[in-house]
Parts: sequence; C-alpha cells; structure tokens
Amino acid sequence: MEILWFIPTHGDGRYLATTKGGRDTSFAYLKQIAQAVDQLGYEGVLIPTGKSCEDPWVTASALASVTEKLKFLVAVRPGIMNPTVAARMAATLDQISKGRLLINVVSGGNPVELAGDGVFLSHSERYEAADEFLTIWRQLLAGVTVDFKGKHLAVEGGEVLYPGVQEPHPPIYFGGSSDAGIQVASKHADVYLTWGEPFEAVKEKIEKVRASAAKEGRTIKFGIRLHVIVRETNKEAWAAADELIQYVDEAAIQKAQEAFNHSDSTGQRNMANLHNGNRNNLEISPNLWAGVGLVRGGAGTALVGDAETVAARIREYQEIGIETFVLSGYPHLEESYRFAELVFPLLQYKTKQEKNSVGETIGNKYRPAEVSRV
Repeated sequence: MEILWFIPTHGDGRYLATTKGGRDTSFAYLKQIAQAVDQLGYEGVLIPTGKSCEDPWVTASALASVTEKLKFLVAVRPGIMNPTVAARMAATLDQISKGRLLINVVSGGNPVELAGDGVFLSHSERYEAADEFLTIWRQLLAGVTVDFKGKHLAVEGGEVLYPGVQEPHPPIYFGGSSDAGIQVASKHADVYLTWGEPFEAVKEKIEKVRASAAKEGRTIKFGIRLHVIVRETNKEAWAAADELIQYVDEAAIQKAQEAFNHSDSTGQRNMANLHNGNRNNLEISPNLWAGVGLVRGGAGTALVGDAETVAARIREYQEIGIETFVLSGYPHLEESYRFAELVFPLLQYKTKQEKNSVGETIGNKYRPAEVSRV
C-alpha cells in the first residue's frame, strides 16, 4: 500500500462553496502542507492541474527543494504539451528531486476549458493523441532517438540528452473510465487510477482494465482517488461532513452541475450520477459520501467515519487490488495530520521514517505531548 496526499493549488478552506474560512494558496501555505506530509510519512502528493490551479510543474519544483522524501504526482497534458518538451521537463525534475517524480497523464475532460488552451480535439481524438504522446515520451526517456509520424503528432530525431534518475522513466499514473481511456491506459500506464466509486463499480472496473492490459501483454497496478473525513467517532465524522457543505445551497449546486455538464468525461459523468445534484441520500454505499461532488469537479466522494471504519473500507478496496490511495481532506493541513494519526496505525502503514528507523520513529511518534506550565 502507498498513501499519497494532495496539494490544494486551487484553494483550501473549512467549507465548500464559500469564501468563509477560505485560505490563500500562497507558497508558504503549500510548503506547510508538503513539509507536514513529508514528515508524517505519506508516500507523495498529487498536484492538480487545470486553469483554476497554480502550475503543477513549477509548484512541484519549488516544493521538491523544501522536502526530503516526498514524491510528486505531476500532470503531463497531451494536446497541450509537446512530448519532447514534456520529456525534458520530466527528466529535469526527476534529477532535481533525486528520483521523486511520478507522472499523472491528464487528457482533459472539459471542451470549454480545453478550447481556452487551444485544444479542439474530440473525446476520442484526445485519447488518440495521448496514445501517440506517450509512445514518443516513453521512448525519449528510455534514451531512444525518436522518429514518429502519427495522426496527431510527428517527431524527427527527437532526443533527451540529460536523462532522469528513474529508469526507463518515472511511473505513469493514468485515469480514464471510457473504453478509449482504458485502452490507452492498458498500453502505457503503470498505475491505473479511478475516482472513488462504490466498491462493486471499482471492482468491475479493475477487472475490465486488468483484462485489457493482459491483451497488451502487460500488468497494471491500481489506485483510487478519495477524500477522507475521519474522526474519533462515527457521529463526529458525519457531523464534520455536514459541516463541510453547510454553505452549499441549491444555487451553488445548480451552478456547479451546469459547469460539469460541459464535460465529456465518462468519469465526471459517473461522479455526477452518484448524487444527481440532490443533497439527500448522499451516502451512496457504506461510508462513501458523495457530498463533495455537489460543487467540486473530479473526485467527488469521501470515506466518512471513525478511524476503525475508514480503515476497514480502505482494506476492502485493497483486497480487490487497490494499492495506491490518493487522499485529501478539508482543510488539507489539519486533515493530513488527523488521518495519519488516527488511521496509519490501524492500517499498519509504515511511514518512510519507520521503514528507515523503526525503533527511533515509534519512540518519538507515540510520546505524549508535554503539558504546558505557562
């Protein structure tokens, strides 16, 4: 099992759909989160991408210099980025971070936003371009001089002269729920990511992707993207979930859902169908809550409950093949601590520090805090 956290470059706060309790996405705050997550022992962090986010590559480069072991899951954008330039960027960041780069392939799902970036490809064409992009990108980072001519991309004598640390390239994480997305993932991905759908839906998707990869002569690992709301009791956790959306009104839901309707992403449609814009009955399967997706695109579900319950649900996903858990919670600084302190021990999750020095870290980790005498 590997557990990653999230760097909220699109903003953070205590509540959704309001500026009340909001936090500025300053580098100082993002640095706080990254250093906390690094110290707590999370494997890495996902840095989101899109026009509402700070640039992930610049952010990762800056955070790599102020962390020690934390890995960075950073997006490459077929259609927006040139594969040769993206390969050089990946090799350079891999060098700077000493092998701490992970690659998140994002083909995009909102034609309106993509048009703003100069991309006018259809859904199927975007995955065709992603296939060509990754064919070129992977060869370049493996040290191959590339000559390629495809439907969307062409390269003559492409090279990366300064290789990265990881061979043949940093691990590729890829999400895509459509048949076209699964096909590309089967050919190129090291880890297939899904958003947090109910258990049976995730199980069915894993079986489908695994079978598709087998036809390509490949095996793939699996990961899931979820929010978490964990407290010492179930009652407190569900109260925290209600508190998170207390300022979400019908107008906010309607505005968000109208924006999501522009998306041609199968995964986004799956997220929207879990709640259909209705804030009633948001617990769509045991302890899986769809409230975040009322106003947030992308990952829209959270595991809610006390530590024992959340750990049990994570184990259930693990038993069907999920190895990577990309988690987040609002606000991200405090919730990174809460999850690590409450759930890591139940999962018997060994942090990086514990892997390196079990006795020393355990001794420090569970030492009672000093009582203030002021």
